[in-house]
Amino acid sequence: MKKISRQEVLAIATMSRIALREDEINPMIEQLEQVLSYAERVSECATTLQEPSTKQVNVFREDVVITQDPEPLLARAPEREGNYYVVPAILES
Repeated sequence: MKKISRQEVLAIATMSRIALREDEINPMIEQLEQVLSYAERVSECATTLQEPSTKQVNVFREDVVITQDPEPLLARAPEREGNYYVVPAILES
């Protein structure tokens, strides 16, 4: 792992507009090195994983279409037209 120099910490503090006292610089170097060390370990672990992406995948159940009779729900509607609810218009034609 690359060591962080005092000058790098001061440059980062300047860019971030953070005022560091002299006694805060060495602890900041240690903390930044710990963060970078952790990020390096995570990066190494992430490159060894070969799991497929589960993004946008339904892992709980198969999608199955279940047809149901709409009549019980539509019977409760104050006003209906065929198999649809009639609601007040909110957009003008």
